Amino acid sequence: MEIAPSVPRTHAVAALRMKQIALDNQDRTIRHLRAQLATERRGLAATKKELEETQVALEASHKGIAGLTEIGLSMSKKIEKMKVKKQQVRANHVECHQKFQARIHEAEDSMQAQHLIIEALVDEKDSLLQTIHGHQEANNAPAPFDGEWEEESEEEPKEEEIGDIPLGKGEIDDE
Repeated sequence: MEIAPSVPRTHAVAALRMKQIALDNQDRTIRHLRAQLATERRGLAATKKELEETQVALEASHKGIAGLTEIGLSMSKKIEKMKVKKQQVRANHVECHQKFQARIHEAEDSMQAQHLIIEALVDEKDSLLQTIHGHQEANNAPAPFDGEWEEESEEEPKEEEIGDIPLGKGEIDDE
C-alpha cells in the first residue's frame, strides 16, 4: 500500500498549490496596486502641472492688479491735482471778476462825477452868459451872443489891397 506515502505528498502539493495561488493573487494585487499608483502619479503630475500653471497665472494676475493699482493711485493723484487747479482757477476767476466789477464801479463813479462837473460847468457858463448879457444891457452894448451861435460864412473875406488903405500923416509911400 503505497497510499500512505502519497497522501502527505498530495497535501504538500495542495499546500504548494495554495501557496502558488496566494502568490499569484498577491502578484496580481501588486500589479493592480502598481497600475493604480501609476494612474495616481499621472493624475498628481497633471494636477501639479495645473497648479503650476495656476500659480503662473495667479502671479501674472497679481502683477496686473499691482499695475492697475499703481495706475489708479497715479490717476487719483492727478485727479486731486486737477481739483486743486480747478479750485485755483475758480478762485482766480472770482478774484478777476471782483476786480473787474470794482473797475466798472470806479468807472461808473468817475463818469457820474464827470457828469456832475459838466452840469456844474454848464450851469456856471449859463450864469456867466447871463451876467455878461446883464452887463451889456446895463452899458447899452449890443449882445454878442443870444444863446445861439451863428456860423461864419465859408466865403473868405476880401482882403484890402495895400494901395487902398489911406496913408496917415508921416507915412511913406514906397510905390
